[in-house]
Amino acid sequence: MSLDCGYWPSILSAAEVSAAATSLSELRSTPLGLVWLERRPQQKGRVVLVRQGQELLAAPWSARSRVNEYGGGAYWCHGDQIYFVNDTDQGIYALGEPHPTLIYQAANTRFADGCVDPWRDRLLCVQEVLLAEGRSQQSIVAIALGGERTVLVQGAGFYGAPRLSPDGKTLVWLQWSAPQMPWDGCELWGAMVSSDGSLGTPYRIAGSSEESVQQPQWQGKTLYYISDRSGWWNLYRYCDSRHDPVWQASYDAGVPLWVFGQSTYALVNPETAVLTYSDRGLWQLAVVSLETGKWQTVPTDYTEIHSLVRVSDRAVAFVASSPLLPPHIGQFNLEDGTTTSLRPIASPLPPEWISQPERIAFPTTEGATAYGFFYPPQNPQVQPPSRPPLIVRSHGGPTAASGTGLDLRIQFWTSRGFAVLDVNYRGSTGYGRAYRNALRGQWGVVDVADCVAGAEYLVAQGQVAGDRLAIRGSSAGGYTTLCALTFTRVFHVGASYYGIGDLLSLLKETHAFEAHYFDQLIAPYPEGADLYRQRSPLYHADCLTCPVIFFQGLKDVVVPPGQAEQMVAALQAKGIPVEYYTFAEEGHGFRQSSTIATALEAELRFYQRHLLKSHLLEST
Repeated sequence: MSLDCGYWPSILSAAEVSAAATSLSELRSTPLGLVWLERRPQQKGRVVLVRQGQELLAAPWSARSRVNEYGGGAYWCHGDQIYFVNDTDQGIYALGEPHPTLIYQAANTRFADGCVDPWRDRLLCVQEVLLAEGRSQQSIVAIALGGERTVLVQGAGFYGAPRLSPDGKTLVWLQWSAPQMPWDGCELWGAMVSSDGSLGTPYRIAGSSEESVQQPQWQGKTLYYISDRSGWWNLYRYCDSRHDPVWQASYDAGVPLWVFGQSTYALVNPETAVLTYSDRGLWQLAVVSLETGKWQTVPTDYTEIHSLVRVSDRAVAFVASSPLLPPHIGQFNLEDGTTTSLRPIASPLPPEWISQPERIAFPTTEGATAYGFFYPPQNPQVQPPSRPPLIVRSHGGPTAASGTGLDLRIQFWTSRGFAVLDVNYRGSTGYGRAYRNALRGQWGVVDVADCVAGAEYLVAQGQVAGDRLAIRGSSAGGYTTLCALTFTRVFHVGASYYGIGDLLSLLKETHAFEAHYFDQLIAPYPEGADLYRQRSPLYHADCLTCPVIFFQGLKDVVVPPGQAEQMVAALQAKGIPVEYYTFAEEGHGFRQSSTIATALEAELRFYQRHLLKSHLLEST
């Protein structure tokens, strides 16, 4: 059967995409089994604690921290006891029957990324106190199980990963201050802990303004951490005031610290670590000798692996996915080298319906190379054309990356006759520090150039239709989308999900964590005010001449609704076809299944009306 692209009958509805959008994160090992978090769109984005498939946290409780707005590190364990941060009041609770027990809560205060101090019956965690005008103050605090709070460390702008040594005598933590973001420059600090719980004089262990350190872990008296001092996020050891490289390779085994609680390596036993690393966007599993540094990649079908955790001295567990498998809990056994699914989740799509990605590299401006994943149309009921319409996806962050785990939001398009290019433009993570730093001072320029270059590359290769090109993105990706539509003439339609139109106004109203992010991406302010205006689509709306659809959560404090509203008004004044969808209960990033489905359906109709209609008229 031959049908026009974009109108193919698909067995995958928008409602099914949204229903299957449950995410798994923060895997932990306890004596009673593995524990993890599930964010469930069908429950309005509620985040549920789960152990071995059994729900531990009944509605309306939701384990979600809001430190730095993006959260993470929302629960921590000691033995069988679990402590968590509740979403609605950001209080810390102890899980128990018949309901959780409040440990500590304070107005305008958030907590995250904790650990338990069993020597002194207290919790150690990051605290964020919200101040006026979007500012905040962070510290590391101790909270006694009886409810008393004590500030242990303060003075830096931001903190993370307080980790107590197994003997309870040393505390380490991460810290950084503006204008650095943690992936630009982050330091690892430590201090001795006295018997009364107070800290001695803090000392810097590693890190600088040009070195990003993350994920400190103890093994006995030895401290391990990830650092990009070599140009790649590699594994290091600190013991007896000496730093030694453990795993050295031209790959990234770290991820940007947008959220707390991430783990890309596990210390399995005194001789062995297991880690996951990105090979140009494909995540691999590796076994590393802690004694010699020798390592070997483990063959698996997975292409995305995170939340690595030790299960025993011969096994690790993790969250994994592949182009054919949605995220699930997997395990690797060091004794026999096998990987198994502990909690398999069936794909809602049969394999013959799934478009599998092709990893591509393509030339871009300044003689550079950019990367992406190309998904051709796939539908067993339809004969695909040689040159389908293309949707270019620009990921958020922008210091982030797109992967290749099964994403039904992509399959929604490919099963209907669209090709999709998921671009990891310069500035993306997983390709080393130099590639990440290529976006410094160039946001709105090189990311746009790479999205354009990717589309033009596929057109030149004869893989997509050059007259039916769309671009879409969310948050920072929405900004890249609007820039591409404003400053180039390559794309014919676009979709902006809570994207940025006015850098100057966002600079003045964004939250504390990203208040100085633009110093690195654009220029210091106010010295670079002209550059902010030059890179803002809103001030050049006369140059934007194609249809655009906007989606916005009205509770968004990262990219406030005014960003979309101003762009919509400017385009409407010009008579440009525009649609604008708002969602009263959504913030930054859509979490509710009804929202996800509504947005997908509206975006499809918009493309059919403005990207495909003219082509249909020409073909009749």
